[in-house]
Amino acid sequence: MSRHARPPTALSLVAWCLVWELIGRAGLSTIIPPISRVLTAGMSIVATEKFVAAVVVSLRSFGLGMALALVVGVLVGTLMARVEGVARILGVWVNVFSSAPVSALVPILMAVIGIGETTVVVAVFLFAVFVIVLDVEVGVRQADRSLVEMARAFGARPHQVYTKVLFLSALPELLAGVRLGAIRGVKGVVIGQLLVAIIGVGELFELYAQHYLMEEFWALVLVVFAFAFAVSEAVAYLERRVEYYARAR
Repeated sequence: MSRHARPPTALSLVAWCLVWELIGRAGLSTIIPPISRVLTAGMSIVATEKFVAAVVVSLRSFGLGMALALVVGVLVGTLMARVEGVARILGVWVNVFSSAPVSALVPILMAVIGIGETTVVVAVFLFAVFVIVLDVEVGVRQADRSLVEMARAFGARPHQVYTKVLFLSALPELLAGVRLGAIRGVKGVVIGQLLVAIIGVGELFELYAQHYLMEEFWALVLVVFAFAFAVSEAVAYLERRVEYYARAR
């Protein structure tokens, strides 16, 4: 292996698991059990009806919130890139909310919307939409203006300019925004279900914490992390597939 080569990801993961197992076996903390017991507990809980029902509720909230964030994010980001007045009006607010701790706003949703799955969907939307808006705006602004003028010269209609030139040109940034938004959306699901509506995965977190079931608690944490990683890697794969758009641009 060369001097600058990095160890494979699997090797790093195994090292972390060994450290976790040693800490758990040493009994340094009662809230950190050995990872072997965590994995055993995980295999037992994923087969339960309660876990399956919680996953269904959480995935539904995540999917609806992300779909809404994607539609609104693309529309608002495109308007901010193409209409200067919209960028001046909304730019400050989008930047503020994209950098602000959105989790602080989640409890307010309970008073405005009420307790239920709708609140979690809105939480996912708020966590994801602003980063999508910013990335779409950057992508559309960087579109080659000569391609836009050429499309118009050949008689392209306004919607064709957007669908065949601007959106394809902004695809790398759009996918980057979706990837970051999806990761933030997972946070929105868990935080929304914990703080506002004790349903889905949030209900299981609350149950395991109250009864001090640390093996089950950490197993659920690993499941959530694995889901976020899988979503991120799936979108990253699509990013790699469209890299030629960025190179050509």
